[in-house]
Amino acid sequence: MDPLLIVLLVVGFVLVSIIGWVIGTINSFRTMLVKIDESESSIDVSLTKRFDLLSKMFSAAKGYMKHESETLQKVVAMRQPGHGAPMAEKQEFANEMTRGLQALNVVVEQYPDLKASQNISKLQDATMEVEENLQAARRVYNSNVSYYNQKVVVFPSNVIANWKKFTKRAFFEAEALKREDVKFDF
Repeated sequence: MDPLLIVLLVVGFVLVSIIGWVIGTINSFRTMLVKIDESESSIDVSLTKRFDLLSKMFSAAKGYMKHESETLQKVVAMRQPGHGAPMAEKQEFANEMTRGLQALNVVVEQYPDLKASQNISKLQDATMEVEENLQAARRVYNSNVSYYNQKVVVFPSNVIANWKKFTKRAFFEAEALKREDVKFDF
């Protein structure tokens, strides 16, 4: 066998391998981005459901708490960010909704008739379920972002990431209030 042919075959094999690796890495990044978008959409769905429940809870409670207008106005004034909004905007919306839910739950606690209402009780149970779903969606999103961000910064995939302008994505983080230790006053 001709040595030149062997060299050409080896060089050809190396080039095909490198091209295959580049294409595979680019496709891997695109697949990860699709997974991140999908998990971000799950957060959007949970936030929408949470907002809808909060609105229903507000409607069910407003007859009992006419003088709690500030809380009611804040709940009504909340506007959900669009699907393409930056993660920071979605995070701020989630934080506002958390504060709204906490304020509404405090108001519900102040009205025994309202607290005993089956509608409010069902809405509070549904809210807890939505909160659990939202936490799960956040975990999936952060897991996907973590895996993607690792590939963006770790050699050799970071070479492709830099070349094709794949950049790190932001995590969905807990608001500062939820990072604090819970204090119990008895």
